[in-house]
Amino acid sequence: MSVLLNKLRAPGDLWGGLASMLVALPASVAFGVTVYAAISPHYVALGAVAGMLGAAALGLIAPVFGGTDRLISAPCAPAAAVLSAFAIELVKQGVAPESIVLLLTVLAGLTGLVQILFGFLGIGRIIKYIPYTVVSGYLSGVGIIIITSQIRNFMGAGADTPWWQVVINPALWDMRSIYVGAATVLVALLGPKLTKAIPGTILGVCAGLLTYFGLAATDPSMMTLTDNSLVLGSLGAVEKGYFSTFVARWHDLGELKVSQVGALVGSALTLAALLSIDTLKTCVVIDRKTRTRHEPNRELCAQGLANIASSMIGGLPGSGTMGPSMVNLNSGAQTRVSGIMEGVFVLVAALALSTVIAWIPLATLAGILIVIGLRMIDTEPLRFLESRGTVLDFAVVLAVVTIALTVGLIAASASGVAMSILLFVREQVGGSVVRHKSFVHQRSSTWSRSEAERRMIGQKGEKAIIFELQGSLFFGTTYKLYSILAPEIKSRDYVILDLRLVQSVDITAVHMLIQVRDILAERGAFLLLSNVHERQKGRNLRELFEQTGLTGGSGDTVHIFPVLESAIEWVEERLIAEVKAPVDEEVLLQLQEMELFQGHKDETLVDLEERMEQRSFKAGEAIYSIGDQGHAIYLIRRGEVRITAPIVGSRQLHHVATIGRGDFFGGLAFLDGHNRSDNAIAHTDTDLYMLTLENFHQLAEEHKRLALVLISAISRTLAHRLRHANGERTLLHT
Repeated sequence: MSVLLNKLRAPGDLWGGLASMLVALPASVAFGVTVYAAISPHYVALGAVAGMLGAAALGLIAPVFGGTDRLISAPCAPAAAVLSAFAIELVKQGVAPESIVLLLTVLAGLTGLVQILFGFLGIGRIIKYIPYTVVSGYLSGVGIIIITSQIRNFMGAGADTPWWQVVINPALWDMRSIYVGAATVLVALLGPKLTKAIPGTILGVCAGLLTYFGLAATDPSMMTLTDNSLVLGSLGAVEKGYFSTFVARWHDLGELKVSQVGALVGSALTLAALLSIDTLKTCVVIDRKTRTRHEPNRELCAQGLANIASSMIGGLPGSGTMGPSMVNLNSGAQTRVSGIMEGVFVLVAALALSTVIAWIPLATLAGILIVIGLRMIDTEPLRFLESRGTVLDFAVVLAVVTIALTVGLIAASASGVAMSILLFVREQVGGSVVRHKSFVHQRSSTWSRSEAERRMIGQKGEKAIIFELQGSLFFGTTYKLYSILAPEIKSRDYVILDLRLVQSVDITAVHMLIQVRDILAERGAFLLLSNVHERQKGRNLRELFEQTGLTGGSGDTVHIFPVLESAIEWVEERLIAEVKAPVDEEVLLQLQEMELFQGHKDETLVDLEERMEQRSFKAGEAIYSIGDQGHAIYLIRRGEVRITAPIVGSRQLHHVATIGRGDFFGGLAFLDGHNRSDNAIAHTDTDLYMLTLENFHQLAEEHKRLALVLISAISRTLAHRLRHANGERTLLHT
């Protein structure tokens, strides 16, 4: 506590605490009256005291242990809705009023224990993922429940009359109560539009009091607290007997049976879940406003401790509430001390203003709660009706509201989450998991092929098909994916599935892949998988494929590659081997044997060869590196060279290409004279022709035609590569 008080940043925390108290206290009193009035009209005053005690306990305890600055905790609408419904049900069962009060106390304590359990289990991080449609429907449902529960007090009708009968039967109306309630609602709604200095709640209470005493000027019966059903009534009788009543209540707790306490667990879970959602929803809004991050699990533990403390002194449970928290924030509060100050101010106000509180009309409290209920109703989902794509989302909101009103709040939340999951599955099923379909001859591997080899691949390219997959491969998308693959696996020799953009794979999808593998194997065809991540949302896909038998024991039918380009390269080699006669890779190529100079007379290349240096490199040896001067071009007589370059914005190197026997590399830097932008490393033992720029210039002076032949050959090959790259780029954007 001393540490928190040392952090007090006056006047922001003081004014924030005071302003939020002015909002929280009247609402807390109203919530207490709502709950206890459901027991009996004689318990209205006790409900007001319970609301004030709850506001004080929550305000003093929750900020000390909580994980959110500027959060104000107080009795709230979800607590009032659940507890009043609980009390009404017990009244219908014939339970004595004293026992109902006792059970409400135990229920509040159990709710706090469950919230602490939520915090220790880390459920706070899960609650925030509840869909917006569920939260919207839940809030609107609570708002409507609060409004309907206040109609009797608003119209001055008897407590035993259902609210809908009150609405349709004017004989039950008390116009004095209606005038007071209407004045409260109108001023509470319109007041904030005229001034921001005074909270609308306080303006509404003042308007209700003024209207009440204005009417009392012509009706003397309204000027007495005794037997006056229009006001809260004297709290003195309650205060005098409160502690004896409280001690007796604790004595009665020892008389409760384990079975009675156990019967409350379900209601405690319901209330704890709703209060936790209400708290964390408010915390998220505060985070957005202040660009901070709350600690959800710590906050739940703090709310649980505060609710236990509130129940121990006979107060209402509550949560981190939106209205008072926003007032606190807008009043300049900076730390959690503002919440403590709110609790202190609640105690001071309760002691100093008990006489004023006794004269607050019930219609005024009802009007305040009606305003709170109206503000809780979320009208944003009405926009969902403007588009076909969001009509079902509106249906979820409507279903949550309907179930909340007819069955219960926790059933509404559970049903809403279930419906949202079904809509998500429907959306996933409706979308295509095939992002792109192409053939091997339309794509490039990391191997730089000669023109002759590219023609060979073009002839055979449609024997190998590539499917780039996306999204989730699960039971909902498996059938659709198989229907796309089925025609291809009957005619293609190679089927490549790229999983780079796949988010998850379930067992159903794996068994579908096993079926595809078996069909391909019957024809001697192959299934190739690329980008099979070992860590994908906590699951090792490579391990999953082995455990299910897709890979491992399937012989040579299934092959796994780290990237798509490697799979394409593997297929290219096999397609070329079907057409191209085998060659002795160890024989050094002569200049005239290279495709670059095909069609030129040997004697015209003699001078060119004389200007070239013959170089040899061992496997793994660098030929040139990034930043080197690009004053030479290299022609490969034997071996393979790997070209790597850095990824933009990263130091990590990416495999760009593998250059093989008879091809060349280093041409761009040779032509433009810039420094090298990539690395060239001998992948195997390699022999090269190297032509420096200086020797080329000498050759050009003596044999202009020969120099033109060389530049034309290099440009033609580079143009072929660029044309193929452009075609592939166009294909990927279709």
